[in-house]
Amino acid sequence: MSIKEPLKIFVDAYLLNKEHQGTRTYIKELYKEFSKRNEKANIYIGCFKNAEIVREFGECKNVHFVYYKQKNRFLRMLTEIPRIIKSYKFDYAHFQYVIPFKRNRSTKYIVTIHDILFNDFKDQFSSGYRLKRNFLFRYSAKKSDFLCTVSRYSEERLKNIYELGQKKIYITPNGVKRDYFTAFDKKEEQGYIERKYGVKNYLLYVSRIEPRKNQQALIDHFSHLESNISLVFIGEKTQTAKKLEQKLAALNEETRKRVHFFSDLSEKDLISFLRAAKLFVYPSLAEGFGIPPLEAAATRIPVLCSNATAMEDFHFFEPYHIDFHQEEQIGDKIKEILSKTDADRLQYISSIVKEKYSWAKACETLEMIIKDG
Repeated sequence: MSIKEPLKIFVDAYLLNKEHQGTRTYIKELYKEFSKRNEKANIYIGCFKNAEIVREFGECKNVHFVYYKQKNRFLRMLTEIPRIIKSYKFDYAHFQYVIPFKRNRSTKYIVTIHDILFNDFKDQFSSGYRLKRNFLFRYSAKKSDFLCTVSRYSEERLKNIYELGQKKIYITPNGVKRDYFTAFDKKEEQGYIERKYGVKNYLLYVSRIEPRKNQQALIDHFSHLESNISLVFIGEKTQTAKKLEQKLAALNEETRKRVHFFSDLSEKDLISFLRAAKLFVYPSLAEGFGIPPLEAAATRIPVLCSNATAMEDFHFFEPYHIDFHQEEQIGDKIKEILSKTDADRLQYISSIVKEKYSWAKACETLEMIIKDG
C-alpha cells in the first residue's frame, strides 16, 4: 500500500534529541519503515543537529534533516516551525502531542497523542502540568486534520475526555524491531553482560524511573528471593521516585549490592541485557502503550507484565499478566516463573508479538491517512 505519488512530509522530531522513551522510538521506527516502503516520499526530520540521529537514518536515502535553531519549544512552535513549513511547502506535517497555533493552509496536519495518563493519575502530576497539557492536547486533537494514537485504551480516553464526538482517531501502534527476534546463544550473552557490566543471574526491568512505573513493587519481593539473584533497572530517572528510594534504603547492605541501575545504553547492549535475563518484570500501573515487555517477549525470555491501562491488550502473557495492585500475587508469580522453563511457550509468545506488533502495521495506517487525505 505504498504511496505512488511524490510528496513532502515534515516530522517534528525534537524528541529524537531527548532520552530514550516510547515516543522517540515511535518517530524513529515509523519513519524508517515509511521511508523504505515509500521511495517517492521525501521525509524532512526537524530536530537539533546530532550525528547519531543521522546515522540512525543512514540507509534511508529519502530522509532529509531540517535543523532547529530555537531552543525554546514554545517559540519554536510559534515562529520557527510555521516558517519552515511555509518555506518548504510541505504536503503533510506530523507532530507529537501538539500542533502549532499558526497553520499553513496548504499543509495537512497530523498529530499523534500517545496518552493522556495525567488525567487518570492526577496525584502524580501537578495541576499546572495537567492544565497546560489538557489545553494544548485538546486544541491539537480537535484542530488537526488527522488524529492518531497508539492503543485502544488511549483512543477511548481521548474521545471521552476531550469530547471528540465523531472525529476519527487512527491507531498507529508501536512495534518491535526485527533485531529483537534474532536467534542468539544465551550463554554467550550472559558472559558478555557479566564481563562488561559485572552482573549475572538477574531479574530485569527496562523503562524510565517514575512513580507510575511502580518499580518499588519489585524491591520487597526481590529481597525474598535466593541470595544469588540480582535485580537490574535500565532507564533514565525522569521523576523523583520517593517510594523506590525508601524501599532501597530499607534493604540490608548485602541485598542492596544486588540491585543495579544502568542508563544510556546502546541498543545492542540493551538487547543483550534482555537475552541474558532470567525474567523480565514490568509492574507499571499506567501506560499509553508499553513497548518494553513486548521487546522482552520477542527475545523469548519469560515476562511478568501488568494488565493495567493499555497493557490489558497483552492477553498472551497469561497467566503472568497480573494486577500489580494485588501485591500478594507478585512474589508467587516470580518464583513460579523462575522454577520452570517452557521454551515452546516463549517461542509462541514471541511469534504473536512479531505478527501483531510490527512497524509495518503502523506504517500502513499512516499510508492510509495520506491516501485518504
